[in-house]
Amino acid sequence: MFRLSMVMTFLLTPVFPTRAADTAPDPAVHQIEVFYSVLIDAMKQGSQIGLQGRYRQLTPITLETFDLPAMARLSVGPSWQTLSEMDRKSITDAFERMTVANYAKNFASFAGEKFTVDPIAKMRNDDKIVETQLLTLDRAVPLNYRMHLADDKWKIVDIYLNGYVSQIALRRADFASTVATSGAAGLVKKIDNLVDKQVAGG
Repeated sequence: MFRLSMVMTFLLTPVFPTRAADTAPDPAVHQIEVFYSVLIDAMKQGSQIGLQGRYRQLTPITLETFDLPAMARLSVGPSWQTLSEMDRKSITDAFERMTVANYAKNFASFAGEKFTVDPIAKMRNDDKIVETQLLTLDRAVPLNYRMHLADDKWKIVDIYLNGYVSQIALRRADFASTVATSGAAGLVKKIDNLVDKQVAGG
């Protein structure tokens, strides 16, 4: 079973909305639906494949669905511009490990959870907002995604926890201050420590 207490720092899984036969799915919405389908499959196999198996299964779809370089850059903030390409890559790689580990750890098994996905994405300037809900036996938790075009595909660039709390904004103060005091290496170490805590005993 996923850890509902972790929803405010992580996420998700789906029941696909029905559409009229002649209505093409919104490509941003479709990205979320595909991600959810892989996630719920990993949850259903959770105990059989274990944490490392879920991590391996979720890595390709996470890279396909999330614009992790953009999310890492936005999480660090303006000081990103002062970093070397090597430091940027190190932070992005650590951010990738953290993102995949979050899902692999916190969505470890399946107990009937469902996700609904609004089939109509809402435009926000050049971006799109895809609204979803995590349904459990006793509550519905809004989880919305801001998506933009990257490499001609709609990819997640921010997650609105509880429907409106920006995950990027929550991380920025911590990440930016760490870079300011400890440099890129300090931030990579902090992220790696977070991942280690996530997967401990997993």
